[in-house]
Amino acid sequence: MDTNFVDYVKICCRSGKGGPGSRHLHRDVFTAKGGPDGGDGGRGGHVIVRGNKQLWTLIHLKYRKHVIATEGESGGSSNSSGKQGKDEYLEVPLGTIAKDAETGEVLFEIKEDGEEHIIVAGGRGGLGNTHFKSPTMQTPRHAQPGEDGKNEWKILELKVLADVGLVGFPNAGKSTLLSVVSAAKPEIANYPFTTLVPNLGIVEYRDYKSFVMADIPGIIEGAHEGKGLGLRFLRHIERNSLLLFMVSCDAKDIVEEYNVLLNELKLYNPELLLKERILAITKSDMLDAELEAGLTKEVTKGLKGKKKVPFIFISAVAGKNITQLKDLLWEKLNHYDF
Repeated sequence: MDTNFVDYVKICCRSGKGGPGSRHLHRDVFTAKGGPDGGDGGRGGHVIVRGNKQLWTLIHLKYRKHVIATEGESGGSSNSSGKQGKDEYLEVPLGTIAKDAETGEVLFEIKEDGEEHIIVAGGRGGLGNTHFKSPTMQTPRHAQPGEDGKNEWKILELKVLADVGLVGFPNAGKSTLLSVVSAAKPEIANYPFTTLVPNLGIVEYRDYKSFVMADIPGIIEGAHEGKGLGLRFLRHIERNSLLLFMVSCDAKDIVEEYNVLLNELKLYNPELLLKERILAITKSDMLDAELEAGLTKEVTKGLKGKKKVPFIFISAVAGKNITQLKDLLWEKLNHYDF
């Protein structure tokens, strides 16, 4: 298991206090009693979240529990403003969502490289005494203090960005497929829940084209309620363009198993059903021509009347129909009609 994959961090963000405005009165060799010339205080440093396409995980923030931006400096004489506090940047992978830890409210989502959002704003600098001059108050001796910074807990959550998300029960052959079609090296074993973190693989296609495939941990009935590996992993599916459902050919009822998976996604987020999907019937090197023909009839009948879902018999181990599967995925990703 890749323990370096971190998709959730909770961080205390403290923005900088604004600097106080200056109460200075102008004095020089020619002026004994000049007017106010106090400058404004500098604003406190922001805490800013910035997208970085080079990052795939939040591991670099795992042990960074406190992020503290610096305070703004005081205003000076001659109407000079104080220096702003230094902003603190949190670099995150694309597909990261920021939430308020107290309310759970989603603040924003980072989708582009270099995209920036202020997660906690620095305090404003105080106004210098120049701003308080009036006909009745020629030499004001007061200025504003700087605004306090904020101290807030925030949550950063990563949704894996991929073109194709693999959806299936534990042990459906998702990791094996990914290891065959890409250079990814997921842990593979013959027991449920081998994949505890999403594995990403670049799938090379014809003419140097490629797409990204994510092996998402197997879901079980009740995942939407947090059972098994639960909600933590279902959210990764939200980011995928296309869902590849994988059901083993030795399942008691292939269509029923597909429907259970579909229902889990529906209960979690009905919008997931709007995504394009393909059904891959795995481990089909075990089938002879007669058995495969019988299952084809059964699956065709079971899927009748539902949203048109193409299905294909594959075997990652034997290499059966892997090229045809890639063709099917590429066509769906590029919105070609069948």
